[in-house]
Amino acid sequence: MDLNLHSPERRLIELKIEHADLNALVDITAHATPIDELMLRRLKKRRLHLRDQICQLELALDPPEPA
Repeated sequence: MDLNLHSPERRLIELKIEHADLNALVDITAHATPIDELMLRRLKKRRLHLRDQICQLELALDPPEPA
């Protein structure tokens, strides 16, 4: 049971959910008046970091096949 809670597959799902939440938050912040540029930059940086983590985890779970 403990292995299932800390599996890479579960972590990948959690990262994708967090990335989707950040997407929504970035959209809301970008359309807010007045725009908080600093917060928007921080959210976008965090979202990019999550995207990188997702890509690395996906590659680790499903490595590309050799040609």
